[in-house]
Amino acid sequence: MSVLDQIQSCGVVGAGGAGFPTHVKLKAQADTIILNAAECEPLLHKDKELLRAYPEQILAGLETARGLVGAGSAVVGIKGKYHDVIDVLAPKLPAKMRIQALSDSYPAGDEFILVYDVTRRIIPPGKIPLAVGCVVINVETALNIARGKPVIEKFLTVAGAVKSPATVRVPVGTSFAEAIELAGGANVPSPVVLVGGTMMGRYSDNLSEPITKTTGGLIVLGRDHPLVHRYTLPWKAIKTIGAAACDQCNFCTYFCPRWLLGHPIEPHRAMRSLGFNMVGQPNVIGTLFCCECNLCTMMACPEDLDPKNVCTTNKRQLMSEGTKWAVEADPNRAALHLENRRVPIGRLIRKLGLSKFVNQGPLLSADHKPAKVVLPLKQHAGAPAKATVSVGDRVNAGDVIARPADGALGAVIHASINGRVTSVNESIVIEA
Repeated sequence: MSVLDQIQSCGVVGAGGAGFPTHVKLKAQADTIILNAAECEPLLHKDKELLRAYPEQILAGLETARGLVGAGSAVVGIKGKYHDVIDVLAPKLPAKMRIQALSDSYPAGDEFILVYDVTRRIIPPGKIPLAVGCVVINVETALNIARGKPVIEKFLTVAGAVKSPATVRVPVGTSFAEAIELAGGANVPSPVVLVGGTMMGRYSDNLSEPITKTTGGLIVLGRDHPLVHRYTLPWKAIKTIGAAACDQCNFCTYFCPRWLLGHPIEPHRAMRSLGFNMVGQPNVIGTLFCCECNLCTMMACPEDLDPKNVCTTNKRQLMSEGTKWAVEADPNRAALHLENRRVPIGRLIRKLGLSKFVNQGPLLSADHKPAKVVLPLKQHAGAPAKATVSVGDRVNAGDVIARPADGALGAVIHASINGRVTSVNESIVIEA
């Protein structure tokens, strides 16, 4: 079996984002491969903790990926402030691999910003890192490549309103509630979570939801936290308040990391669709290039408006209509403005009302054995996988339970515990 076939059979996907199947990504050819260890979402520590615990394996996975894409160099992009982790990694680096110290800013982990920081290349609007000869993979993805076995467990940081913030290791399909208990349990009544982070995550008040291959973190909050209000404000209110209060100060655009890279996105122009001269239009085509980092809303706007959701609403409408726009980036804007507009993580934490929480997430060594797991058939980019098991089947951890349809983009899914299949619908439920 080839290395790519093994990666495919193990169901390895991007562990920190949309879950793009790794075997497909590594079929490309590039001159540089970058390990994204920036981890710029406030309160998340999973990547740093994995690098500290499994340095040889992660570097081996990165080296395997480098060979597959034919890259002449591999770069570990990690915040310069993590001196202890860098000191562990530096003597272990193979030839053709180096460390790039990154600023402690948001969004240092955005692929476009990361590629620019490492190579000084600007990915064109609407393109991917491969357009400038780069491939980017996640820390946990590199670990899974090196392990060479089915992806049946997930590492994630559980932080915020919990008694003991931690990075935990659980079988895929474990509930949010069980992961929170591993961090000592919530210390607020009736907790809710931001899944994936405070900036680019999603809100959930359903703690029975399962952890998937792409769940990088759970930020636990009380229902009275300002971020909960942000994430639960309905579109009608966002639209009405934005139309009434936006004074076109342009701060949202000046903070936008894609605008700073020379892309043609201007959130303040999108705000005009709410109540100015462009009202009612699915208007500003530049919103197609919104990376949804949320800086415009969470940090930039002095009126506490929500240009991010205005941009993404525009973006989704334009995408549904099949609108495309070929445009080049302004090659000078990043050199002129990017360094001066980076948002320090400490300042962002204060702005988001997270200063009262412990900003750490040590890796726990304890294994968790849930009585039940729920494994969605879609926990990756592409089409949902097709179940290969039926209700009543006995399975062991590591057994294949779902595969992509012939010719479809997707990933293999494996049983994460020993047990019996009790349900097969949009998810497969296994009870121990």
